[in-house]
Amino acid sequence: MLAVQLVLGGALLIAASSGFPLLGGGGGGGGDAAGGGGAAAPAALVAGAPRAKVDRFDSARAWRWLERQVGFGPRPAGSAASRTLAAALRRALPAGRLQALPGGLRNVVGRLPGRRPAVALAAHYDTKDVPGYLGANDGASGTAVLLELARVLRRSRPAGGPELRFLLFDGEESPPGSSDFYRDGLRGSRPYAARHARELRALILLDYVGERGLSLPRERGSDRVLWERLRSAAQRVGVGATFPNAVTSGEVLDDHTPFARAGVPSIDLIDFDFACFHLVCDDLSVVSQRSLDAVGEAVLELLRGL
Repeated sequence: MLAVQLVLGGALLIAASSGFPLLGGGGGGGGDAAGGGGAAAPAALVAGAPRAKVDRFDSARAWRWLERQVGFGPRPAGSAASRTLAAALRRALPAGRLQALPGGLRNVVGRLPGRRPAVALAAHYDTKDVPGYLGANDGASGTAVLLELARVLRRSRPAGGPELRFLLFDGEESPPGSSDFYRDGLRGSRPYAARHARELRALILLDYVGERGLSLPRERGSDRVLWERLRSAAQRVGVGATFPNAVTSGEVLDDHTPFARAGVPSIDLIDFDFACFHLVCDDLSVVSQRSLDAVGEAVLELLRGL
């Protein structure tokens, strides 16, 4: 993997300058990436992630949402493309609405009623403000999986479960020239956590979940108990290989961090060993429908137990 090839200091420097600083260790994508701007992957499943034993999550629908987002082009926070996408996301979520943020940004939030405290599924829908950057994996993949999870749960969730919140954060990426990712990025999740963290029992963040050959070790800042429940759920549905019994070398600051710091058990599904991290090669050629399926089926199974 590319991250193994990078020296520790270089990996940290690249990660910190691009957003997503790592705490307490190295790792992380960056540097020169192979294969930029390749032909779009077909909607057919691409080998890599294991095939699930169940079929409750419609990965073809999720893939179409991924393609639709990429079709908007670059979508940095506050851009016209981002605002147009936000309107479409609001219509797709149950009880969807826009939540105003400082600087003219907007979270897109939805909910299904149930018992409090709630369980939240989260992703971010903005892309890094880099010319030509499409964010097929970084942004679009997590959003696509969340939208399909919301559709399935709207139709088939068990009675008597917790309230479910669907949180699509704006402004996760830090703006150009930022030197402090936690202060300048996470512009949608930090305000939401400040207002609503006490209303949540758990948060599941979907971030880099579409990469071909997806592997999701536990990010070091993710809650151990909730992560083990996710791994058990993945094993039950036949995609355990996607969630190895391993831990990333450092904590990744991401949209789950404000909630974890507020005491909410939170996990971040992120394949940070990603060669196209904040590079224009993060397009349809590097993502896989089967990866979306493995994550969707595992998270659905986890929610059945929550």
